[in-house]
Amino acid sequence: MEEIKKYIRSVPGFPKEGINFYDITTLLQDSDGFKLALGEMEKFVRSCDPDKIVAIEARGFFFGAAIADRMGLGIIPVRKPGKLPYDKISEEYQLEYGTDKLEIHSDAVSKGERVVVVDDLIATGGTIKATCNLVERLGGEVVGISSVIGLTFLPGDDVLDKYNVNYLISYDSE
Repeated sequence: MEEIKKYIRSVPGFPKEGINFYDITTLLQDSDGFKLALGEMEKFVRSCDPDKIVAIEARGFFFGAAIADRMGLGIIPVRKPGKLPYDKISEEYQLEYGTDKLEIHSDAVSKGERVVVVDDLIATGGTIKATCNLVERLGGEVVGISSVIGLTFLPGDDVLDKYNVNYLISYDSE
């Protein structure tokens, strides 16, 4: 799906020097590009036959909600601490410099439910792996991971090697 790359803006030096940020807002604001990405992600998600979609804050919400709507599925938000109002469980994960945490409602996934995790980008795999851990702790089965971008020069593929992972485009170097 190399065609999708034309909708992605590269922002060198953001959020800090030495990082090349792949900005999906240019994809979102172009109806043809957004429709193309959603259609390709939906094909993969359908092939996984999920019961629900789990979307990661914040950019994963754009894709996850749209795909869930197209497929008539429920969507489960995974958020940063303090943003979910009900009983929740959390998972801490490693960042390049320190740790972070994600939360999910404790009743969001039922035992045996099949879910696909959706986000905009797979980099080191830490955020998505933490999300998968949350789903599995609730008794759900992660049957797929769908993303627009895969940064294949980072260890995301290795971290997520036990899962069925799909991304539409990849960048092989910084």
